[in-house]
Amino acid sequence: MSQSRKVINIRDLKVSCSDCSLSDICLPHGLNHQELDELDALILHKPRIEPGETLFRSGDPMRYLYAVRSGAFKAVLSSNEGAEQITGFFLSGELMGLDGFGDDTHHCTTIALESSTVCAIDIDELEKLSARTEGLRRQMRHLIGAEINHDHRNLLSLGQLKGEERLAAFLLNISQRLKRRGFSPYEFNLPMARHDLANYLGLAVETLSRMFSRMIDAGLIETNRRHVKLLDTKKLCNLAQYDCPRESHHASS
Repeated sequence: MSQSRKVINIRDLKVSCSDCSLSDICLPHGLNHQELDELDALILHKPRIEPGETLFRSGDPMRYLYAVRSGAFKAVLSSNEGAEQITGFFLSGELMGLDGFGDDTHHCTTIALESSTVCAIDIDELEKLSARTEGLRRQMRHLIGAEINHDHRNLLSLGQLKGEERLAAFLLNISQRLKRRGFSPYEFNLPMARHDLANYLGLAVETLSRMFSRMIDAGLIETNRRHVKLLDTKKLCNLAQYDCPRESHHASS
C-alpha cells in the first residue's frame, strides 16, 4: 500500500478508542480516561484496504503499529528463491507490525484478505507516550508476550501435530479468537481462501479438502464454502490435543 495515500485523523471521524467495540482486546485495554485521550490523539485511520492490497512489505521501515478495526489480513514471508509461506492471520482487534520492533524494519508482507480498515499509530509517538504512561507500557508488554506465546503454540501445532490435528487446532483457535470479540465461537466465516489455509498448515490443497470432508463425515463440523459450523468441539479438542472449554461442547441448533 502506498504511503502517499491520504491518512485521516480518527477524531475527524468522531470515533475514539473508548467508543470502539474492540477496546477490551486491543491496545487501549486497561488505560484510564486520560491515557485513552492521549492515545486517541495519536491514532490515524488508513483508507479502506481492499482484498489483495498490501499494508506493508518486507523490508519497509517500521513507521506505524497497526490494529485491525475490521476485516482480516495474512502475513507472508518470502525466501530468496521466491517461495512464500503464510505465517499467520490477523483478525479485528489484533495488532500488526510487531515484527518491526527488532530493527525498525518489517520482515513480513501483510496483505488484506477482505475489505478491511485499520488504526495506525506512529511508532515514535507511541514510544514517547509509553515512556510516561504506565498503563500503556503494561499493555504493550502484555500484547507482545501474548504474540510470542501465540507463535510458540503455532510452532508446536505445526511441528508436532498431524495434518488433521493441525486443522482441528486451527479451527479451535479461530473459534476462541472470535469468542473474545463477542462473536459466535461455533459458527463463522473463514476469511482466508482454501489455498492460503493449506499454505499456512503446510498441506496440499487436495489434502486439506479431504480432511474437511472427513471431519464433515465424522459429524465434527459442517461447511458451506467458507462458512464453518463446529458441531462437536469436545471431539475437536481431543483431536487437536487441546484443553476442552468448560462450556457446552456442541454448537446450538
